[in-house]
Amino acid sequence: MDQRRDMDIIKNLKTIEWLKSEMLTSLASLYELLLKGEEDIKEDLEECISDIILYSYLLGRRLGLDYEDIDAKLKNKVKINILENHKIEKWYGDLTQLMEFIRSR
Repeated sequence: MDQRRDMDIIKNLKTIEWLKSEMLTSLASLYELLLKGEEDIKEDLEECISDIILYSYLLGRRLGLDYEDIDAKLKNKVKINILENHKIEKWYGDLTQLMEFIRSR
């Protein structure tokens, strides 16, 4: 029984390391796309950003967090930044748009 538990812990640790690596790879790809400055990169940007979000959720799950708790924390952060008039909110209203999107899901 202990051997099975040890194998599960090792498997989880390897999965965490793999997810961290995938997240970094996606982030590096995002930086590379932005550096190139090509015109038609919308689809590639969407791919990189969605990968980063996906790996963030999966990594959180492997670290013992619930998806609902991550979402709740995200909503709270958006709300706080709206109230504190974060620069991105002040300049563009992005956080209000994000909150409306989150609520509509």
